Amino acid sequence: MFYAVSVPRKSPLVIGHRGAPGYRPEHSRSSYELALAMGVDAVEPDVVATKDGVLVVRHENEISGTTDVAEHPEFADRKTTKRVDGQALTGWFTEDFTWAELSTLRGRERLPEVRLSSATFDGSQAILRLIDVLDIVRAGSAEHGREIGVVLEIKHATYFASIGLDLAPLIERDLRASGWADGELPLIIECFESTILGQLKQRGIAASYVYLIEASGRPYDLLVAQGKQALTYKATVAPAGLDGLVGKVDGVSVNKRMLLAKGSTIVADAHARGLKVFTWTARPENAFLAAEFRGAGGRSAYGDYEAEWGVIARTGVDGVFVDHPDLGVSFFRG
Repeated sequence: MFYAVSVPRKSPLVIGHRGAPGYRPEHSRSSYELALAMGVDAVEPDVVATKDGVLVVRHENEISGTTDVAEHPEFADRKTTKRVDGQALTGWFTEDFTWAELSTLRGRERLPEVRLSSATFDGSQAILRLIDVLDIVRAGSAEHGREIGVVLEIKHATYFASIGLDLAPLIERDLRASGWADGELPLIIECFESTILGQLKQRGIAASYVYLIEASGRPYDLLVAQGKQALTYKATVAPAGLDGLVGKVDGVSVNKRMLLAKGSTIVADAHARGLKVFTWTARPENAFLAAEFRGAGGRSAYGDYEAEWGVIARTGVDGVFVDHPDLGVSFFRG
């Protein structure tokens, strides 16, 4: 298990959220390699599937904002509208492409209006598969002389299952093939849906399992199964909800707004039950800071991020996802 509950740490894990997307387009090779060089404890790839069952790392299965797919006339007829997790989305979707087709695309910065320097790398790097990221981290651990982990986020598991792409066996296949399934290397698996976490535990994947928690709404897997009777995310991290997670997952990962809320006891309540708490995402730009920590200079300028991060650190949180790994390592390990 990755950093088991019994192992005390004086500072939280610093996790490169999709690599180092404050500086390079997210999920690109250079984003991951930069994060490793900047000293992160782990990196976080998001996984979605192609038509032929290849797991690729993208923030979403809709890829118009993170690739140059719209500039490929041969794929113009693939643009469509779908309902993913109950929301209508228009664009191009990974499940409508084979891996051979996706490999012809190039990545781009998802937030160019905020991260102008990262956008200068647009068009220079191919999409990565999960197995590529696992290999990058293994090699990076050897290069940098320290153990570096992977925090694998599963995207839209219920949706993919509904179209005949069950993600659990695909994830097991890649983890076993890459030597990440038996606990030899530090692995955390996380998802906003608990169903697939249970499925992977049953498949014997040795990892720490973390339930992702939004600030509002309900998990889509439970909404499909139970309707409005499904527990909300907010209720899931209340004391009674946390009681129900004991023995099922190793921790929760909450939207940082939930920790910044006045009087929040989530970390203490979870720790009292032997559960870890992670939070996402620590970013320095005004666009992402809580209102009281924003400064002058517009959305892309850095605000008083250290004050916000200080509030987060003082909760005793066990792990923090960061977009700028150098800043995260300096602050949270300082």
